Amino acid sequence: METMTLANGLAIPAVGTGTNTYGKEGNRYHGELNGDFSALRSAIKAGYRLIDTAISYRNESGVGTTILESGIPRKEFYIITKIPAEDAYIGSKDLVEQTVMKSLENLKTDYIDLYLIHHPIKDKEKLKHTWEVLESFVDKGQIKSIGVSNFTIEMLEAVHNFARIQPAVNQIQSNPHTWNHELIDYLLKTNIVPVAWGPVSKVTPEQIDKLDKIAENYGKNWVQVLLRYQIQRGVVVIPKSHTEEHQLSNLELFDFDLTKEDQFVIESL
Repeated sequence: METMTLANGLAIPAVGTGTNTYGKEGNRYHGELNGDFSALRSAIKAGYRLIDTAISYRNESGVGTTILESGIPRKEFYIITKIPAEDAYIGSKDLVEQTVMKSLENLKTDYIDLYLIHHPIKDKEKLKHTWEVLESFVDKGQIKSIGVSNFTIEMLEAVHNFARIQPAVNQIQSNPHTWNHELIDYLLKTNIVPVAWGPVSKVTPEQIDKLDKIAENYGKNWVQVLLRYQIQRGVVVIPKSHTEEHQLSNLELFDFDLTKEDQFVIESL
């Protein structure tokens, strides 16, 4: 597995698995929790070690149990979770601290690799005290890296103005529907690693046809080509699948390199 290096010198795997529909009826985001984490067990068996979850997914505890029951040493995993931008979680410093402690409990671990603010916090004071609490957990070694999700350039610069520890990551949508080229360029220039959620979502049949033609040159499929494009430009990808075949396929990204010409075609989709 290739890795990328965060601003603090720590490595993050280049590919992970999302979990927002795991453990739920009908594999639906808003589905009732049913405790079925077979898809996560399958992903771990396939070789995924970056596991991305969030409090709002409602499945932190099941994700933590599945990781623990895998029998694989904790140090081999890279666990990401996220705090919601809601007063119930970030209304005060005490609430932020309680939320992080609950994540540690749910995930059955004494440290979390990457803790993100899930969505922008509009109230600047709440943003500041949330960040300060996350920094304090980094100081204690209970969080290794901190970052944000779905933040714009303006929002990132607001954090930069007061942060003692700068964001290591911004997790954003990036796919042919919404590439976010300008934001990703900014992140790469400022040493913030972009992490793409939904990297193979919202792709049209016409775009798939173009990707298929490129994929033929490498003996790959269109999904692999799309994910490889992101990795080559420095973006971590977190695709998600409920099938072992696709999970395995989504890891087969490190035995080819796209030409500059093919990269240009993809970024122009």
